[in-house]
Amino acid sequence: MKPITLRGVPPEVARMIQKKSHETGESLNKVVIELLEAGAGVRRKKGREAVHHDLDDLAGAWSREEAAAFDRSLKDQREIDADLWK
Repeated sequence: MKPITLRGVPPEVARMIQKKSHETGESLNKVVIELLEAGAGVRRKKGREAVHHDLDDLAGAWSREEAAAFDRSLKDQREIDADLWK
């Protein structure tokens, strides 16, 4: 899609967009698109990504040794068997 340039954005609107971008961690572009969609009464079919918290209890639960063993296991799984690619 062709880029759209907006000129003459009122300062209070620009401040609100920047504040929302800072608060949500989203880009200015994404914030503006979301506001335009809401104002136009349209939404993307995909919607926002779901936020899940079902694994939060596991975050940071591994020791350094367990994490290193897991990383080694992943590294071993990612090695390419040259015979399979002949």
